[in-house]
Amino acid sequence: MSYLRFEKAVMTNLQESLRRELLRTNRSGAYSSSTLVDCNTRKYHGLLVVPVPELDDDNHVLLSSLDCTVIQHGAEFNLGLHKYQGNTFSPNGHKYIREFDASLVPTTTYRVGGVVLKKEAIFQAYEDRILIRYTLVDAHSATTLRFRPFLAFRSVRQFTHENMTASREYKEIDHGIKTCMYAGYPDLYMQFSKKNEFVFMPDWYRGIEYPKEQERGYASNEDLYVPGYFEMPIKKGESIVFAASTSQIKATSLKKLFDDEVGLRAPRDNFYHCLVTAAHQFHNRQPNDDRYLLAGYPWFKARARDTFIAMPGLTLAIGERDYFELVMQTAEKGLREFMEEKPLSVKIYEIEQPDVPLWAIWAVQQYVKDAGKDEGYQRYGQFVKDIVDYIAKGGHPNLRLDDNGLVYSNGRDKAVTWMNSTANGRPVVPRSGYIVEFNALWYNAQKFCAAMLADQGRQQEADELEQSAAKTKQSFVETFVNDYGYLLDYVDGNNMDWSVRPNMIFAVAFDYSPLSQQQMKNVVDICTRELLTPKGLRSLSPKSGGYNPMYVGPQTQRDYAYHQGTAWPWLGGFYMEACLKLYKRSRLSFIERQMVGYEDEIDYHAIGTISELFDGNPPFHGRGAMAFAMNVAEILRTLKLLEKYSYQK
Repeated sequence: MSYLRFEKAVMTNLQESLRRELLRTNRSGAYSSSTLVDCNTRKYHGLLVVPVPELDDDNHVLLSSLDCTVIQHGAEFNLGLHKYQGNTFSPNGHKYIREFDASLVPTTTYRVGGVVLKKEAIFQAYEDRILIRYTLVDAHSATTLRFRPFLAFRSVRQFTHENMTASREYKEIDHGIKTCMYAGYPDLYMQFSKKNEFVFMPDWYRGIEYPKEQERGYASNEDLYVPGYFEMPIKKGESIVFAASTSQIKATSLKKLFDDEVGLRAPRDNFYHCLVTAAHQFHNRQPNDDRYLLAGYPWFKARARDTFIAMPGLTLAIGERDYFELVMQTAEKGLREFMEEKPLSVKIYEIEQPDVPLWAIWAVQQYVKDAGKDEGYQRYGQFVKDIVDYIAKGGHPNLRLDDNGLVYSNGRDKAVTWMNSTANGRPVVPRSGYIVEFNALWYNAQKFCAAMLADQGRQQEADELEQSAAKTKQSFVETFVNDYGYLLDYVDGNNMDWSVRPNMIFAVAFDYSPLSQQQMKNVVDICTRELLTPKGLRSLSPKSGGYNPMYVGPQTQRDYAYHQGTAWPWLGGFYMEACLKLYKRSRLSFIERQMVGYEDEIDYHAIGTISELFDGNPPFHGRGAMAFAMNVAEILRTLKLLEKYSYQK
């Protein structure tokens, strides 16, 4: 039985199938995404979504969808599905679906009377090209296929509506056409592996609606342009490959290209293999060969903090040290440019956030554990030392090292931590001053750098850093440990946050902790009692003021809930690392049970990957972006830690 297989009962029930999304990427920024029944429910959905750097920094939906119609004896059976205003679905092609299997290549099997048609879709690696293969498995009489493309040519953040500006011009090419609706956009090439007839019949399909946008409180409907349709006969056992791309290809090569691409895919036959495939979806290679990790799909770019946190899990945990080195090469270049106050030459966002250099050191620390000290220090030793010196000498504009050994950041007016939601131009959670995870990171960075210097025989420098770290340790305990056994979230003069938040877990999980064994156990205990869910740690305890665990409603309502009780799997990764660090093998079965909560998500929201965040209360629905790099990364890193502790005696 396939790991990611859905029967007819699920596929024909729109309440079940529309909530399940599918994502295909090409590792160069383009993607294809929809629901399992190919009914787009987000403005970000589309069959071919590509970056158009000549226009802006967004992705753009060129081809929204492709409706296939089966014709026999003059009767037409449209396999497409669109939602229109008034809660109307048409043409209801989902009722012909017999099963969907995504274990290797996403495959939909349709049955229309005696006709059995199989559809397989794949995104070509490193090319802006979606490939769809249609195979007529069975038919008892002459069969014709008709394909109607729905064009958008718009940013993922906007909608298109019927207008007189859109160009209707097209040009016939090898087994297809090319067209472009607006100036500044690339041509869209639509080709088939088989000769066909294109019938020019331009029309606008009006009032197509996206329910996910309705849920999020946004405008939710648009009009899509259909230039006409392609038509061709198909025989029993025959396969036809369709390609949509920003460049032309030799039509006769499409069948081989599809087979070649399938050969590159690894099966998603278990939880781990799904996560590995999901990890690869965040890869991004630019034309200048810079390598990035996208923070998520469908709307995230490469963000600095996310990059450094996700890098070990998305690369080292799955045996891909070489990709860690490629991404770090780009990220180090960007971070050095920032520290040297030079213009950024890399496309990494939010690199100015004060904790970013500290997370970079943490990422290097994981590399050293994987590659060994000799290799790690040789590659990144100077980078680590330069960051520590940069912070110690006050180089960062918003990370001040005080005399007590703690680092201070001003986050009152602008969010500076990962809890970065804003409302009315102000941080919803204005964490400012001595921030708990910033100082846990700083202590860890000093100790790691000191150990590295000692290993290199630079004992005097190591001793100086050890003295600095000792001061940080003493001040950390005095500042953050409260009478109730947990850690304050931040302290700014007389202003201190007593909310029970998950940021204290980092002070336990990191290799070097400023806390005593008992203090670490106290932190883990309160996180277990008040923050732990099957989907990770809550961002706020239900017992704390302002608890708001449901990430639903309009933008402002969601902003106030974003970090006020929602659950985050990536935080759960650090929690489980802390448990293993403290309790070793005695917590293995507990953590293995915790992983079941994540595996449940693999076939429920975005197939084969992990959503951005989850409601903090049952039934813990997945919300936000359909795929989130830090979540996938930390689950993979946890699986690696489980393997490590399982083999320890």
